[in-house]
Amino acid sequence: MSVQADPTFAPGIKRLSGAADFKDYTWQYSGPLSGFKGYFNRLAGYAHSADTLKGLWEHCASRGVRFILGEEAGKVEKLVYQGRKCTGVATADGKTHQADLVICALGAHGASLLPDLGKFVVGRCWSVAHVQLSEEECNFLRGIPTTNVRDLGFFFEPDPKTRLFKLCPLGAGYTNTGSDGVSLPPTDRLPPPQDYIPAEDEKKLRQLLRETFPWMADRPFVDQKLCWFADTADSEYCIDYVPGTDKSVVVLSGDSGHGFKMMPVFGKWVTGLLERGEQSLSRWQWKSPVDADTDWGDAVSWRIGKGAELKELLQAKEKMVRARL
Repeated sequence: MSVQADPTFAPGIKRLSGAADFKDYTWQYSGPLSGFKGYFNRLAGYAHSADTLKGLWEHCASRGVRFILGEEAGKVEKLVYQGRKCTGVATADGKTHQADLVICALGAHGASLLPDLGKFVVGRCWSVAHVQLSEEECNFLRGIPTTNVRDLGFFFEPDPKTRLFKLCPLGAGYTNTGSDGVSLPPTDRLPPPQDYIPAEDEKKLRQLLRETFPWMADRPFVDQKLCWFADTADSEYCIDYVPGTDKSVVVLSGDSGHGFKMMPVFGKWVTGLLERGEQSLSRWQWKSPVDADTDWGDAVSWRIGKGAELKELLQAKEKMVRARL
């Protein structure tokens, strides 16, 4: 169902039929906006995720929640079981922490502790790049609407602290599939290609800038990286008890790159699960393994084209470096 048909959202939705309509809402656009059609959602918006998470940590810590952090003390290496029931976690510093209930919310790393999760939740990454702005340029773009162009990518207002303008291309993403068929982010033994994004992704972002802010279309991209998510074929979450654990393990996964927007209400969904003792919504239940031939690119509208394996990106990068020598 279109969001326009929802009586809650309908008053805040405005159809945009061309460049002039878009520039009515974002006067800073100076590009041609060729063929742009879409809508403006007055009820949608932007939030600073890092600041939000820091605020949540401070709120919880001030109320007695204990956080165990650090590369060893805070790294869970495995779940500890007695029979079918999980009784806690073992960390890299050799300690075991007892627990009546373990909740795993590990993003793209989820299958590292719950291997069966990797049969329907895939570790997948997308490119991220930034343009460094001056203070004047940053102020010029302050308050622009979050802009999502399906065939190219998206951006939002720059961070006033760093003056970095963040851009992300849209596509089917990249995986790092192991011999067991499970995709996980690379370990230190296989570092991702930092300070580099695939040429096809850069092409999309350059075109996105030419259409919207051509004055920065040829600027160098800085702080380039691959950002990892836990992706599902239908882009739905998994908020459920892990089968075969006597309800001692809960998994929160499948953010598919859009989990943060639900931050204000996500906790209620989790407490609701714990209060009911089961997940009543089928779309958020633990899933059956996804067929290896599933076409992820066609399953959800925002996934464009075909994906690739991380090793293919590394090979392409090495080839590009050799060509420059």
